[in-house]
Amino acid sequence: MNFLMIIRIAFRALARNKARAALTMLGIIIGVSAVIIMVSIGQGAQASVQAQIESMGTNLLFVSAGAQNVGGVRSGTGDSGTNTLTVEDLDAIRREVPSVAMVSPQINARAQLVVGNQNWSTSVQGVSEQFPEIRKWAVGSGDFFTDADVRTAGRVIVIGQTIADNLFPGQDAVGQTVRVSNMPFRVVGVMARKGQDPQGRDQDDTAFAPYTSVQKKILGSTRVSVAYVSAVSAEATYTAQQQVGDLLRQRHKLAAGVPDDFTVRNMSDVAEAANQTNSIMTILLGSIAGVSLLVGGIGIMNIMLVSVTERTREIGIRMAIGARSSAVRSQFLIESVVLSLTGGFAGILLGILVSVVVPWMLGWPTLVSTASILGSVVFSAGVGIFFGYYPARKAAALDPIDALRYE
Repeated sequence: MNFLMIIRIAFRALARNKARAALTMLGIIIGVSAVIIMVSIGQGAQASVQAQIESMGTNLLFVSAGAQNVGGVRSGTGDSGTNTLTVEDLDAIRREVPSVAMVSPQINARAQLVVGNQNWSTSVQGVSEQFPEIRKWAVGSGDFFTDADVRTAGRVIVIGQTIADNLFPGQDAVGQTVRVSNMPFRVVGVMARKGQDPQGRDQDDTAFAPYTSVQKKILGSTRVSVAYVSAVSAEATYTAQQQVGDLLRQRHKLAAGVPDDFTVRNMSDVAEAANQTNSIMTILLGSIAGVSLLVGGIGIMNIMLVSVTERTREIGIRMAIGARSSAVRSQFLIESVVLSLTGGFAGILLGILVSVVVPWMLGWPTLVSTASILGSVVFSAGVGIFFGYYPARKAAALDPIDALRYE
């Protein structure tokens, strides 16, 4: 008996009990769709976190004044309220650390922006002209301020889209004058819309001015609390982290054994930790959903064993007229694989459909990957073979005489 004939007989046998075959496939359908949905949700969350981290900038280090304080435990002697980081430190990092490409301080101030009878309270960040390139944040209209504006502490400002929408509704904000702490600043640009940060804050509700202007004309202080440092490449971030730390310890005259009075954080570490957490969650969700596939496989084995019992006389007749044990085994194995694969393809369609609907209904990000779909197909076939082999082997091992006597 050739292989095509065996397949034809297997399909005919399944067609005789359509309802039972459909109910048997239901377990596989639910299992496969659950795996795809859970993996899609996990990968969607991972992609979302990764995008948020990348939106902060590439090859990025955070240098902050004071030692890191986590859960009330300090890792150094510095304090975030003390002036342990200066503009001169940042200039030295830019000049003397070969693995660093760009540096920008960030000096935060809260100010009221006033235009005519409109006003808006927002954060004004003092940064350098390299800030947009470091943070990979484009200017939507106009231009960012220049190095000359930083050196002369010019009264220029770049605003976010939220501020532009509220202070200049329906107008072009570029070239307009806005009062910041009762001092006139000229709007030279509007940043491209960026949306929320990982903490849910509106990044477009922010204005940027030369850090020298914020220091001298808004705060009246030379204090620097945070700086952004961009390494020359992603691979150089760890080297830059070490070199920046060594240079700051040297400049702050910290003896060996004395804890740092500053903190250098590598965003690659943050991204790696977030990816590891999301990967573990994705595997966990997929594994939990995979239990459904195991239950579906057991259902296939149960139905195939029942089918062998019901068709004992048929098996005996086929073997009596010359059918080999291998042909009988192949027939029942093919029936099992057809059940699991058909259920698998139906589960894939259901899983993709639900994965598309979830973001629309619940707002959760999802990402359907080709790997999860291919994996579901392979796993479905594997379930059919694994759970179908024992019933097929049992059918092939029947004695023809005993099978013919079976009632």
